[in-house]
Amino acid sequence: MAVASSGTATVELPTDEQILITREFDAPRHLVFKAWTTPELVKRWWSGQRGAVTSAEIDLRVGGSWRYVMTSSEGLEVAFHGEYQEIVPDERLVSTEIYEIPDQGDSPPTVNTATFTEADGRTRLEILVQCPSKELRDTIIDSGMEGGMQESMDALEQVAISLA
Repeated sequence: MAVASSGTATVELPTDEQILITREFDAPRHLVFKAWTTPELVKRWWSGQRGAVTSAEIDLRVGGSWRYVMTSSEGLEVAFHGEYQEIVPDERLVSTEIYEIPDQGDSPPTVNTATFTEADGRTRLEILVQCPSKELRDTIIDSGMEGGMQESMDALEQVAISLA
């Protein structure tokens, strides 16, 4: 079932505990992967148009951690972190993702699998978000993540293209 396709990415719900995000980029996968995994580059795209990234930390190794923090346009701090479980350079990343909920602690972790495939100099990125429950999946979908994700993916494409 497709949830939205108002931008350039699609969001689908393959199962009650999954979200599948698919987006094509007009850039080769090694550049999309580089923009996805380089802190200075993540700072240029991750917040989309909804604020500014104040921190992007990436320890790109199995067992290594990542953490992104942004200040939203409304002045709120938004932070996510996780740990890398599998890394195949330029092809696949598996990591946990945890939302740091202000004054409440951390959300339950999701396991995100990002797969980068290339054809004719273009990259197809598929992100499968495995949630521990339907409730968390629905909370993520209802959070408005789709609009912010569309902006972030558009900015990611621009950063990847600029690296060529």
